Amino acid sequence: MNTKGTGVWLLGIAAALGAAGSRAALEDAQETSFSVHPVGYVRIIGDKTVIAIDEKYRDALLGLDGFSHVHVLWWFHQNDTPEKRHILRVHPRGNPENPLTGVFATRAPMRPNPIALTICKIAAIEDCRIYVEGMDAFDGSPVLDLKPYVPTDRIAELRVPQWAKKGGPGAQQPK
Repeated sequence: MNTKGTGVWLLGIAAALGAAGSRAALEDAQETSFSVHPVGYVRIIGDKTVIAIDEKYRDALLGLDGFSHVHVLWWFHQNDTPEKRHILRVHPRGNPENPLTGVFATRAPMRPNPIALTICKIAAIEDCRIYVEGMDAFDGSPVLDLKPYVPTDRIAELRVPQWAKKGGPGAQQPK
């Protein structure tokens, strides 16, 4: 992970929040809203998963075929309700044996901003269609962005809680 410039970024955030990181400055920042528009949609056709990119973003695909994997940022559209956006603690993997955990420490679909992230293998790219493997979205899920997976995305020293380890409670076993 490249952390160059992180200190400057953090100083900028601290300055934006005020010297003391005041609660009022934080609340003002929380009132900011963003407009996000899908660049495409997930389509499940038989046993194939396709990311259908809008024609106006065709040029953005240039060079993606040189990569084996892609980060896909997509919207948990089936969980986008005011009630589900207010759920802040869950039992990871929907398993009550797992400890109650804040959603920022899980991959649960209930979140204040229901944004999902999946790393997929690129099987093929044809026109504005990216055929992928390993996508866990539903048919019709809006795709917000794509970023190529690069070797520097790896984490050398990883720490996770017991429930997140392979074979932990509620873990999905590889097929």
